[in-house]
Amino acid sequence: MFGAVQLGLLAACIVLFVPMGMAGWHLSRNKVLFFSGALFITLAVGVHLTPYFPSLSSYLSSLPATFVPDRTSCIPLLHQIEYNASNLGGSWSWDDSGPVSACGFEKLGRTDASDLLNGSWVVVAGDSQARLQVLSLLNLILGPDEMGSVRVDLFKRHSDYQIVVDETGTKLDFVWAPYVTNLTDLVMKFKADKNYPDVLVMGAGLWDMLHITNASDFGVSLRLLRDSLDSWLPISTEFGTDGPVTGSVSIRSPHLFWLGMPMLINTMLNTEEKREKMSDDLRGDYDKELYRSRVLRQSGGPLLLLDIESLSGKCGAGCTMDGMHYDAAVYEASVHIMLNALLIESHQKL
Repeated sequence: MFGAVQLGLLAACIVLFVPMGMAGWHLSRNKVLFFSGALFITLAVGVHLTPYFPSLSSYLSSLPATFVPDRTSCIPLLHQIEYNASNLGGSWSWDDSGPVSACGFEKLGRTDASDLLNGSWVVVAGDSQARLQVLSLLNLILGPDEMGSVRVDLFKRHSDYQIVVDETGTKLDFVWAPYVTNLTDLVMKFKADKNYPDVLVMGAGLWDMLHITNASDFGVSLRLLRDSLDSWLPISTEFGTDGPVTGSVSIRSPHLFWLGMPMLINTMLNTEEKREKMSDDLRGDYDKELYRSRVLRQSGGPLLLLDIESLSGKCGAGCTMDGMHYDAAVYEASVHIMLNALLIESHQKL
C-alpha cells in the first residue's frame, strides 16, 4: 500500500508541476488563464489520489443523505414552511426536517435583501395579491419612517406605483394588471422597448374568476402569455450573455415568478357575487388551466411558482378577514421564498 501511495504521489507531481511550468512559460501574461489551469490540474490530481487515502474516501462516503451539493435541487423545498401555532399569521419558519435544513434557507434582513437587489429593477404586476407582495418586500428593504407614505401611495385604488431606493439604486414598480391579457401586454411592451426588468413577478386570476368566470378562456390567455415569454428566451446578446446586466443578481435573463392565487374560503368572501361565482369547483378548473398552460416551470414553462395557495392554506381561516386577503406573514414568507430562489439561481450565499 505504501509503495502505491509513493507511486501515486510521484505521478501527481509530474502531472501537476510539469504542465504548470510549461503553462507558466507560455501564459505568464494571462494570470487568470494560468491559475484556472492550475486549479483544474490540482482538482484532477485530487480526484485521482482519493483512492490512496482511506480516511478521505471514508469521509466522502459517510456524508449524510441530506447533503445537497447542487442547491438548485432545493428550489422544490422552498415552500415547506410552518407557522407558529400560538401566533398564526405572526411568525413562520422553514421546516427543520433533514432535507429542508440541509438547504440552509434564511430569512434575509434588510441589509442582505438590499445587497441582493442592489441596482436591480424589480417589477411586480397583478392584482391586490401582487400589491400585498410589494408591500411585504418594501417592508423588508425600507425603514419604518419611509413606509408611512409608501403605504398611502401604494394602496391608491387600481393604480400603478413606482419607487427607487436611493441607498441601493433598486427600482421597484408595481403595475396594476388584474387580467392575464394585461400581463401579456406588459411583456410585449418590455420587448418592444428592449428594456427588461431583472426580476419579474406576475399573477392574475381572481378578477377573471369574478368578472369573466370562464376557465377555458383563462387557459387560452395563459398560453398567449407563455408564448410572449418564450419570445424572450433565450435572451439575445443585448442582455450581455457573458454576465449580469445590472445589479448584484447574476443573470442572463430576467428571473421570472408566478404569484399564485390564495386559498379562497367561500363562506368568508365579503359579497354575495363573490360567494356565488368564486366557488371551489371553479377555482379547481382555473388551477387545472394554469398547469395545462405550461407557463409554470414545474410543467416546462419559464415561471417559478410562488405558491400563495399553499402558504395561505397553512395559515388558515384565522389569518384572513375576507377569505381572500391574508395576514402579512403569508406574503412575508412568499417574499423570502422569492429571495432565497434568487440566491440559489444567481449562485450566491449570504
